[in-house]
Amino acid sequence: MSEAAALKRTPLFDTHHAHKARMVNFGGWEMPVQYRGIIEEHQEVRNAVGIFDVSHMGEIVVRGPEALQLVNFVTTNNAAKLQSGQAHYSGLLYETGCFVDDILVHKVSETEYFLCVNASNQDKDFAHITSHNRFDCEVENAGPRYAQIAVQGPLSPKVVNRVTKDDISLLRYYWFTETEAAGFPARVAHTGYTGEDGFELYVAPKHAGPLWQALLAAGAGSGIAPCGLGARNTLRLEAGMALYGHEIDASITPLEAGLAWIVKFDKGDFVGRAALEAQRSAGVKRRLTGFEMTERGIGRDGYEVRIDGEAAGWVTSGGPSPTLNKNIGLCYLPAAAAESGRPIEIVIRDRPVAAVTVPTPFYKRPK
Repeated sequence: MSEAAALKRTPLFDTHHAHKARMVNFGGWEMPVQYRGIIEEHQEVRNAVGIFDVSHMGEIVVRGPEALQLVNFVTTNNAAKLQSGQAHYSGLLYETGCFVDDILVHKVSETEYFLCVNASNQDKDFAHITSHNRFDCEVENAGPRYAQIAVQGPLSPKVVNRVTKDDISLLRYYWFTETEAAGFPARVAHTGYTGEDGFELYVAPKHAGPLWQALLAAGAGSGIAPCGLGARNTLRLEAGMALYGHEIDASITPLEAGLAWIVKFDKGDFVGRAALEAQRSAGVKRRLTGFEMTERGIGRDGYEVRIDGEAAGWVTSGGPSPTLNKNIGLCYLPAAAAESGRPIEIVIRDRPVAAVTVPTPFYKRPK
């Protein structure tokens, strides 16, 4: 069997081909990396509105009388603080304190939580959560029941509101609602991964195609356009958002990744807590840091970072910033060296190229 034949496909696969998307293997899924061009699609989201197929993302449901206890034990943030209809960003950790995955936790009700997880990690995350289930609840690997479409950009509220039964302009950031979109039952969340305003719509796979077309029609006067994973990556990098397998993985803790804010030590025990407490007490030895190139060159994933000519760390993500017109990136450096304004060098084709550390996020959307 060929690699292409073995790849998973979303319900919108034929739609992407109709739009002449360039398809790539992304975590075992055949996904659109671009349609017209990454820079063009990036700017469409920053300036107007773009639509993304993110149906490859996984969904896990925890339900039952002790659903909260399980969710709070396997995640770092405090789900007890969520109200019904509210979501937050959180982490799944190993006992080592390092990442299984980064996820979004949605509180559907007192007895049900809906987790959005990374595509390539869904089965691993499900097994991890299930292995810790000593509570009166059940865990469902619910990915096959959902397709997900993201509408992102400053004009996204106007576009999404045209297809939803309820007025989503009233929906606060990181809240969600059960409504209808294009006449189909939908969970609409005021969330996203681009640094712009936006929404993520969850529907049954059979409704993904009609909803996609309805959103394109609703946004026709707003400049809406299909966008691929290439633009999604450049957008999230400008916003300083972590990508699993790059900034975070099974060797990195939230304290190292600049994500201490999602770790709530005061909520009680959770998987990885002891390791994080030990790291906090001993002091974090490396930290994720932003940089921009000051010489011509692009710092790509995995490139060596040097300080004063000595190896000091590595690049996790890097590339041109279409919004800032600079070459930017994220890297790990020794904690003592991870302050802004430090000259560093990125080794590109065996040649050290000058860069400087800078604060993140690189881009913040105008209020």
